[in-house]
Formats: sequence, structure tokens, C-alpha cells
Amino acid sequence: MDAEAKCALAERLHDALPQTQCTRCGYPDCAAYAQAIAAGEAAINQCPPGGAEGVRRLAALTGQPELPLNPEHGAEGPRGVVWIDEDWCIGCTLCIKACPVDCIVGGNKRMHTVIEAQCTGCELCIPACPVDCIHLEPVTDERTGWDAWSGEQAVDARQRYEQTATRRARAEREQAERLEHKARHKLAHLPELTKDASGAELERKRAVIDAALARARAQREPS
Repeated sequence: MDAEAKCALAERLHDALPQTQCTRCGYPDCAAYAQAIAAGEAAINQCPPGGAEGVRRLAALTGQPELPLNPEHGAEGPRGVVWIDEDWCIGCTLCIKACPVDCIVGGNKRMHTVIEAQCTGCELCIPACPVDCIHLEPVTDERTGWDAWSGEQAVDARQRYEQTATRRARAEREQAERLEHKARHKLAHLPELTKDASGAELERKRAVIDAALARARAQREPS
């Protein structure tokens, strides 16, 4: 299969995934998992949110035989959403940063809350919380996999994930640009900053500035 065919297959596989962005498949998001399947680097039974029906969809697209869900990646079960115990929330914002679909609202040192209708149940915010005030609650009774998650919800979750990723990447680039600007400003004024330094101290200050520039450049480079 040539590169163009692999890319086309990866997109079809991506469309067939539930878009919870939970990372249980072992990849950072649904797109990366789809690309790995298309490249022959991942099996089709690594997505617990998609469940058995998800495996069937991926098998049909790849022409591979259906497989039981790999227990190393989790088990199929009812879909859950998280809720935050507001009495214990300290407003640290770590859960907001962990949420791949930006469905947690709140501010620094202010109580946070979850937009339930937008929560994919990925659970990534739970280990991020330092005070264990985030809890998962099943909301689909006995329904699991694609019986507990619609195509419309998957499309909405994918759009919000991509928008969130774009916004966060832009914010990181802007922060890197600010850091680089500060580092270049210090570099431009290096003689003034080091006028009383010599030997090892001079080299240390130069190394600090060079390291700051390197970090800023690394942050600006696409991952």
C-alpha cells in the first residue's frame, strides 16, 4: 500500500473511531491510532470506548478478521461522565489542561464544573486532580460501546478536540515567542548584563541565555 492509500485509509479509520481521545489505545489521540492501524503498527482491537462494534467497523475497513477487545487496553463498559465535587475543588486548573475536548470550565483558584453534554468520559482529568475531587458516573445504564455513543456525538467531540488542540498549540507558540523575545533582549544586552562577570560566571550567564533561546525555539517547532 502506497503512502496516499495509507493516508486515505487512516482518514476512514479515524472517521470510524468514537473520538473520546482517551489514549487507552496507547496513542495520544484517535487520529494517531488510526494512522498506526493504517501503517500496520497497531491492531484493530485497542479501543475500549468503541467496543466490539468498533472492532467490527475497523475490521470491515481494513479487511482484517474481527478480534476480541484486547484487555491490556481496558474493557468495554457503560459510558460515563465526570463530575467535580465543588466542596473540594481548589481551582488548580490541572483538569482543564488535561481535558482533550475543553468541557471543563473555571478559573485559577475558582471552582470548576463539567459541561456534562460535552464530556466524552475519557477520564484523563481524574488522575490530574491533586485532591481527588473528580468522580466518574455511568450514564448509559447497560449500553456500551457504540450503543452508548452516537455518530453525532463523535463528530462533535472530534471538532471540539481539534479546535482545542489548535487553540492550545497557538497559545504555546505565543508563549514560546515571548520567551524567545526576552532571551534575545537579554542577549542584545549581554555586555551590560555581564560587565561585572568574568571567567566561569560569564560563561554561566551566556549558557543560561543560550538555553532559554534553545527552549523557545524547540517550543516553536511543530511536534
